[in-house]
Amino acid sequence: MVRRNKDSASNDDNERPMRRKPFRKSTNEEESPAQVPTGDLQIRNKMVRQLLYAKLKRSKSKAKLKERKERQQSDEPKQEPQTIEKKRKRDETWVDENDQETLDDISNDELNNYFTRQPDAPEPKLLLTSQEGFPSSFTNKFLKEVARILPNTTYFQRRHHPIKRIIKKMNKLGYTDLVVVNEDHGKPSTLFISHLPEGPTMKFRLTSARLSKQLRSNRGKPCAKLTIRPEIILNNFNTRIGIRVGRLLAALFPHDPQYKARHLITFHNQRDFIFFRHHMYLFKNEKKVALQELGPRFTLKLRSIQRGTFDALYGEYEWTQKPKHKMDPERTKFVL
Repeated sequence: MVRRNKDSASNDDNERPMRRKPFRKSTNEEESPAQVPTGDLQIRNKMVRQLLYAKLKRSKSKAKLKERKERQQSDEPKQEPQTIEKKRKRDETWVDENDQETLDDISNDELNNYFTRQPDAPEPKLLLTSQEGFPSSFTNKFLKEVARILPNTTYFQRRHHPIKRIIKKMNKLGYTDLVVVNEDHGKPSTLFISHLPEGPTMKFRLTSARLSKQLRSNRGKPCAKLTIRPEIILNNFNTRIGIRVGRLLAALFPHDPQYKARHLITFHNQRDFIFFRHHMYLFKNEKKVALQELGPRFTLKLRSIQRGTFDALYGEYEWTQKPKHKMDPERTKFVL
């Protein structure tokens, strides 16, 4: 056993390296908050760094507010905001009101009997269903709400019935349109609309589906069944494909809307996204009118247009969306 002397222990303590105190700048050399760089705050103390960052944001917002007030007080003309919609380029697919070629196509398409009110044209009668199997709870509620707001619509639980057999039965019963909603991860993802008996069939991507209970303006109330003919508004369908899509959407609703019922359904196209909204007019007085959204709401984006009724194997397509690597890189060109 080795014994250590007291002298050796003291020598070891003397040989230990001394800790150096951290170097601190003098008060004159320290940076003031005004000299702190705006991009990255080189301060190790988190609380001080947060306080300086909040102070920096307040100073920037005050400067912007001051510039805005100066612009409002000056007589300079206001600049219009440059959005992608305003930068849109009109290509060869853009249609004017008096385009004779488009008018000829419209007069010879499958929906001409409905819009010209031919005596043999039946009133719109829709069948709404889902994909094979049993839909999720949210999709089932969504389908029931869509069936409430579409006049003369029947909701059919498809389960394991094939689409072609359903179409044959619909032709015998006098239905005019088939609407199919598919789901992904428990939420609606795809919408098919097939006009009977000659087509066309259109496929849409369905996103942002919300029930009437989820809308803030509806105050958690469920959507009541629509027993009247609503007013229909179609916005910004300006190309040949857009006019074809708009005519198919309009053919889902009967003619002669009942304006006294004050119900309004809108299909608004913006940057090839079709926003569906259901409102009701609220007359506050003789001059002021407001809109209350009743729901449901969802967004559509066109994927393909197929001639004839639904045929996944041998269908002839008029238009399909290109894959991403083949799409036009310019963001100012639109399809609808």
